Order: sequence, then C-alpha cells, then structure tokens
Amino acid sequence: MSKTLIRFDWAMKTLLRDKANFDVLEGFLCALFEDDNIKILNILESETNSEDEDDKFNRVDLLVLDSQNRKIYIEIQNTRETDYLESLLYATSKIIVEHQDLGDNFKDISKVISISILYFNLGTGDDYIYYGTTDFKGLNTGHPLSVKKRVEISETLSPRYKFIEKKIFPEYYLITVERYKNIVQKRIDEWIYMIKNSEIAEGSTSKNIDKARQKLAVMNMTEEKRKAYNKYLINLAKDRDVVDTAKEEGREAGREEGREIGREEGREEGIYETVKNSIIEGLTYEIIKKITKLTDEQINKIRDELKTNNPKI
Repeated sequence: MSKTLIRFDWAMKTLLRDKANFDVLEGFLCALFEDDNIKILNILESETNSEDEDDKFNRVDLLVLDSQNRKIYIEIQNTRETDYLESLLYATSKIIVEHQDLGDNFKDISKVISISILYFNLGTGDDYIYYGTTDFKGLNTGHPLSVKKRVEISETLSPRYKFIEKKIFPEYYLITVERYKNIVQKRIDEWIYMIKNSEIAEGSTSKNIDKARQKLAVMNMTEEKRKAYNKYLINLAKDRDVVDTAKEEGREAGREEGREIGREEGREEGIYETVKNSIIEGLTYEIIKKITKLTDEQINKIRDELKTNNPKI
C-alpha cells in the first residue's frame, strides 16, 4: 500500500527549496520535458518567490536555474483567478527584466519556462496538460519562420560551429490537475497522479519518483513540521470555504432580491452581500475584486457603510 505523501504545493514551499531535495523536482521536470538530463543548479531570488504558509489565497511560486541556464518558474495555484493568463504573462516578463541588467547584451536575455499546476479548470478543453509559446508563421503559406544562431562546438580542438534554432520566447505549461483522470500512460502522468492524490501510483518508474516516495512521506515528518503542515491544510480548507460561501450567499441574495424588484437589482444586492461577507471574513481587496469585479472605490463605499453599523470592521 502506498504511503500518504505531503501535498506537492506544501513540498514546494518547504522541502523542495532545499538543495538536498532538488532530485525530486528534477524528476518532475525530466518527465514533463521528456529529458532525463535536467539538472537544477539553485533557487533564484525573485519577487515572485513566496514562502509564507499563513498567507490566505497564496500561491506557491518557485524560480529555479537549470544547467542549461534556463529560468524555470513553477507556480501552484489553489484558487481560481479571473485574470490568470494575464498574471502569468506579467510574471514571466518580470523575471526576464529582473535578470537582465542595463547594458547587458540582448543575446544573454533570460530564457524562461513557466509551469502552472492548477487545482481548478482554466477555460474549456479536453486535455490536462497544455503547452504554448510564441511562433511566427507566414500569413500566406502558413509555414514557420526559422531563425538560427551560430554556436561553437567545444568538443573539437579547432574552432567549429553549428547552427541551432533560436528559442528565446517564454514557454508555458498549464497542468489542470482536476481534469486528470488518474490514468497513467506516460511518465509525467505518474507525477500528476502523485500531485492529485498525494500518493505514488502502483508500478511508477519515472526518474526520481522513488525519491519523492521517500522524501515526501507524511510519516517521515518531524512533529514540528507535521503541526505546520496541518495548519496549512486547515487554512487551505478555510480559504476555499470562504470563497464558496461568499459566492453562494451572493447568488442566493441575488435570487431573492431579483424575485422582488427585478434581476438587475437582485444582482447588485448579491454583489453587496458578497462584498460584505468577504470583508467580514478578512479577504483582501484583490480577492474581493476578482470575485465581484468591483473597483477599490466601490468596495470602500460598502466598507464605509458597514463601519457605520459595526465600528469594529
């Protein structure tokens, strides 16, 4: 019987930031990229990195440098974000800028690979792993544009060169965990099975997945780590409950009010109730805006009304 494993997001926030545990992360990347030569050199400092397990509605961000000098940005998102693709574009762009000093040659610009592990369904689709990057195709022929660069072959005694295709634009992998059907057909499926179920699928042979079985086992946690992990699970459950409750109360208030004075007024009342409950529960303005689509000014107006009746808010 498989051992119960620590949630992968918790592991990313804690264990996998330790160089001694890079082999687990390397195994996951080898399976995703279908390249067994992936080697992580270190964790990079970045404003995107987040380590505070007490933050509500937090996401797990990790930026690593591999042996091919690529910056690999890994994000695990537990709650739905309306403008997720926009935030992803911003994050990769920011990583490029952060690691490009003024005066640096453009040929040394950072190559960024973004990996999103999502515990919600983003958009509509019939797959659980999506890949995207920037390609150029002829408007008339539909054929791709190939731009190559000359690189020196270092293994030879005399200078020799080869031409390889330039691949400088960010690459994106979107993994929608909820769409995965627990069917293992290739190596990356073994890792997604683990991420979704917190256990290793029987018969898994992917590189370093045995290390994940050893290092991510709940039974191997210290008492201090176990308490912190349990606290994280409780906060995660509370976060989801707050969002679900606020949305449901907003919908119910909208339905009741709509029966009495019309659909539009009911919708506005539902949004008001959602904002009110969200403020009482301590949600940030950013989350409230994502749920309701209201501006800071509109939210402040409701907050001021609540303060009149309840000064403690």
